[in-house]
Amino acid sequence: MSRPRIVIVGAGFAGYRTARTLSRLTRHQADIVLLNPTDYFLYLPLLPQVAAGILEPRRVSVSLSGTLPRVRLVLGEADGIDLDGRTVHYTDPEGGEGTLRYDRLVLAAGSVNKLLPIPGVAEHAHGFRGLPEALYLRDHVTRQVELAAAADDRAECAARCTFVVVGAGYTGTEVAAHGQMYTDAQVRRHPMRTGMRPRWMLLDVAERVLPEMDERLSRTAERVLRQRGVDVRMGTSVKEATHDGVLLTDGTTVDTRTLVWCVGVRPDPLVESLGLPMERGRLLVDPHLQVPGRPELFACGDVAAVPDLTKPGQYTPMTAQHAWRHGKVCAENVAASLGIGGQRRAYRHRDMGFVVDLGGAKAAANPLGVPMSGPAAGAVTRGYHLAAMPGNRVRVAADWLLDAVLPRQAVQLGLVRSWSVPLESASPEVARVPGRPDAGSAGSAGSAGGPGRTEPAERRQGGEPAKARPGEEPAKSQPDGESAKSQPGGEPAKSRPGGEPAKAQPGGEPARKHPGRPGADGASGERHRTSESARPRPAHAPGTSRKAAEPSAAPKPSTGARRSEAPGGTRSSGRTRSPGAPAPTRSAGPPADPGPEPPPNQPPPGPDIAPGPVKRTDGPAVEGDS
Repeated sequence: MSRPRIVIVGAGFAGYRTARTLSRLTRHQADIVLLNPTDYFLYLPLLPQVAAGILEPRRVSVSLSGTLPRVRLVLGEADGIDLDGRTVHYTDPEGGEGTLRYDRLVLAAGSVNKLLPIPGVAEHAHGFRGLPEALYLRDHVTRQVELAAAADDRAECAARCTFVVVGAGYTGTEVAAHGQMYTDAQVRRHPMRTGMRPRWMLLDVAERVLPEMDERLSRTAERVLRQRGVDVRMGTSVKEATHDGVLLTDGTTVDTRTLVWCVGVRPDPLVESLGLPMERGRLLVDPHLQVPGRPELFACGDVAAVPDLTKPGQYTPMTAQHAWRHGKVCAENVAASLGIGGQRRAYRHRDMGFVVDLGGAKAAANPLGVPMSGPAAGAVTRGYHLAAMPGNRVRVAADWLLDAVLPRQAVQLGLVRSWSVPLESASPEVARVPGRPDAGSAGSAGSAGGPGRTEPAERRQGGEPAKARPGEEPAKSQPDGESAKSQPGGEPAKSRPGGEPAKAQPGGEPARKHPGRPGADGASGERHRTSESARPRPAHAPGTSRKAAEPSAAPKPSTGARRSEAPGGTRSSGRTRSPGAPAPTRSAGPPADPGPEPPPNQPPPGPDIAPGPVKRTDGPAVEGDS
């Protein structure tokens, strides 16, 4: 008799704890499969310290295969679930497709950045939910301070040294607190010519900092932020974001090159495709974390609306503490449903308090309801994080010790570009890479490509033309004949946040020739191309992929990327492919079709150069960020 198979989708706090507990309970009596886009568990509470240069990225990344014995890791993103057939369809990092059969399914896909209908935010802001976003922010902030130090113009220096964080919750408060300390340390070593000091702003529509936490914690955090020089503005948010600043709801205009979006999160859009009862985007489950009417389906973490038995009529909030505890209870109930463990039990919790690391020796904490501040709270906060981390404790403690005795290394590596971490990504833990097909996008859940996927850029929901993304040069001529400058987000790259022309990225390679950016079916739609009147684009129907609609000059070789597919070429998630379209390849290299030829007056690309100021060929030199 074959062993039952348990498939877990997602390796966040809930998914990781579920897999670890099941590994201990089942003892080879069941096959446990963990489907996740990355091979690590990310300890999110310490992510602000990665952006501030205190911790190295691998310190907060715990290996899944190294810490989860008897669990098989499958790298990929779930893009469709067949509840009746009991299968999960997924796409691996190289574009290959596969199907996993299950006897028990645990949905723990987590959450993505929450977007609000504010003009310009999707184009000019960046979130803070994954390691790529933290690495990008660290490089971007370092670069802006270095460029400001070399600038003679006082207005440019002020704009580059202004950093706006929207959202005064747990994440936004820590980002602003650590960011102010990081930039102050840079300026102390390399003072600016104009004598300015970096300015961090923390905005929120709430009446106080940390509105969801105890009021004493809120007062402590706000006091520390103001003493450190952070401009805290409550009851204020962003009304509009542009390439060179933001317009606030109080009518104030702030010139800035940096907008960090920490407003909140929403459940992963994958669960919306199931057609099951939902509660504000979360899948309704019973107190045993089981979906009513589906005994084989469990959900936990941010995607699950779990009844709060301590507060009848309410649901547990979307926090890491609850997700971690959900995972343990969910694993026990899954094992019990297979007759492996004991009796199933309902989820109940006791509030153990919260901790907020404000950088240095400062923190705000209320362990077991006891309010604390100052160095004592800092010691409790770091002790809690060391105890809660499932690995890398010694390495994290060593980095903290080194940070206390040595100056931080303010170095930009340039590994993550602006265009690779869009705000609307459905997978913030994965940076967009050239040539990666079907990367998810949280900006268009429920489109023809399935939840979290977008239609082709030229025909998005609402029928609007494609918009240029952060870090890209707007197309010279849009399909409708309207100039790129008149498109939203289509201002020239030299005036965007960061200021560096997209067509002259550090490294000397023009953005228009970047591998995979022309014609890549990605999260938030296809990358724009530089259009020419001599090369018209073929029309295609809405809801079909660009690869299916465009004729190919030469067929692309297939390397067996398609492992399993429903008859007729239709995925379980509802995405379709035209009969004559080539199958996605497993190659991570650039696509076979390099895109349209450059305009006749376009200068040839220059040799590779080191990251830094770039000399333009069509005007004065401009310095900026990618």
